[in-house]
Amino acid sequence: MSAEAEILDELHRLRSRMPQLTGALAASADGLVLAQDTRGVEPEGVAALTAAALGIALRLTDATGQGGFRELLIRSDRGYLATYAAGPSAVLTLLAEGQVNVGRLHLEGRRSGRRVSELLQTTVQQPDRPREQPPAATDAPPLPVRPTSRRTR
Repeated sequence: MSAEAEILDELHRLRSRMPQLTGALAASADGLVLAQDTRGVEPEGVAALTAAALGIALRLTDATGQGGFRELLIRSDRGYLATYAAGPSAVLTLLAEGQVNVGRLHLEGRRSGRRVSELLQTTVQQPDRPREQPPAATDAPPLPVRPTSRRTR
């Protein structure tokens, strides 16, 4: 099974565990859709906007000395949009109804972010090399902090 199919399967399982989710999307950090289970939204547009938000979040964490990006939560009038790091080069974005349990959203989002990261790692390994088990972690590894160019006056 391809990584895209396995990631899509993970998104389906996630949505079945959390009926309050209205959409789930895995994307590369630069905004390309890896897999999506969304209805009523344009996945390519959401992935591109997620990449833009990620860029701002990376700059903000760098500017404040808070380390690498792990997650972003947006609360709106009708629900939540949550983005989680899925390894060093991908993100998982979840759309949820307003009555979602935010703690559970974080628990499941972090878990699925780690799973997406693992699936992406197995696809970049050499086919003749044995697959190693990824280290157990409590959170997905943060995305690296992007170097910022400091302007001098």
